[in-house]
Amino acid sequence: MPLPQESIYTIEDIYALPEGTRAELIDGQIYFMAPPSRKHQDITFALSRKIADYIDSKGGSCKTYIAPFAVFLNENDKNYVEPDISVICDQNKLNDKGCVGAPDWIIEIVSPGSRRTDYFTKLFKYRTAGVREYWIVDPDKSRTMVYNFESEDTLEYSFSDSVQSGIYPDFVIDFGELNF
Repeated sequence: MPLPQESIYTIEDIYALPEGTRAELIDGQIYFMAPPSRKHQDITFALSRKIADYIDSKGGSCKTYIAPFAVFLNENDKNYVEPDISVICDQNKLNDKGCVGAPDWIIEIVSPGSRRTDYFTKLFKYRTAGVREYWIVDPDKSRTMVYNFESEDTLEYSFSDSVQSGIYPDFVIDFGELNF
């Protein structure tokens, strides 16, 4: 008896999902997402506001986007993600649908249903796609993991620490000052 074959999905399948269904596509596999919690949204908003304000204060050209924002990581139809926060510095990667190629900086806020995907699947995918920096903010563990793929550094911070960005050496977020 032949083994059942796994279905390989495409971006077309993601767009065909019922209205309001949130899902990502990684290497042809669909990962459905639950609605984020209020705390998740508070963290996303606080961090994205700090980052956008910093970029604006420096007159930078990078753009900050929060989910749902489409990121087409690879030049194929098998990868579509919606990072919680994406920072894109190459304006040529942006079109009306989202970002085509790797953002410079991605932040994911861990939810109970996304833990494995954020720590393993996306870590590998973002690294190989060319993301420069990846933060995993974990409210349950009150910690932030910072992966600087350019320098190969991995650092762990608590929610009482100040965290320095790798792509903006003079930018620090003091997690102790954030209200979430």
